[in-house]
Amino acid sequence: MDSSQTVREHLVTQLTEEHAHISFSRAVEGLKARQVGRRPDSLPYSIWELVEHLRIAQHDIVQFSSDPDYKSPEWPGGYWPESPSPDDQQVWEESLDQIEADLQQMVNLVRDTANDLFEPFAHGSGQTLFREAVLIIDHNSYHTGQIVTVRRLLDLW
Repeated sequence: MDSSQTVREHLVTQLTEEHAHISFSRAVEGLKARQVGRRPDSLPYSIWELVEHLRIAQHDIVQFSSDPDYKSPEWPGGYWPESPSPDDQQVWEESLDQIEADLQQMVNLVRDTANDLFEPFAHGSGQTLFREAVLIIDHNSYHTGQIVTVRRLLDLW
């Protein structure tokens, strides 16, 4: 396997598997919409707010990486939900489904050898597919850890 293929596989592994951290899907496993809107006394966000922030940011990164005409939301307000809780179970499940779909889209972009991992995007300011994949890995890990913390504080584990 050449080094480019090795880097691609390492990125895919970090995007999709558990190593030094719990996966997003395990962190939210079993949660229902009625449980995710509470904020612990010691923290300024609910599980829903963290999940929606993760969804919005990941979607933004994937779209930026695949569509030169994509326009990002306003910072910072456009990256957070307006409410601490989802409207209902369907909204909760749709958010989780979009996170999985967008993650798979990033995996597909990384695996596609027609995409140069290190060529800066013509529509960016130096960003590369490699950087954007690492950004998702980092951002998702960070907020997944916060979700675990909130679950523990709310006795939802």
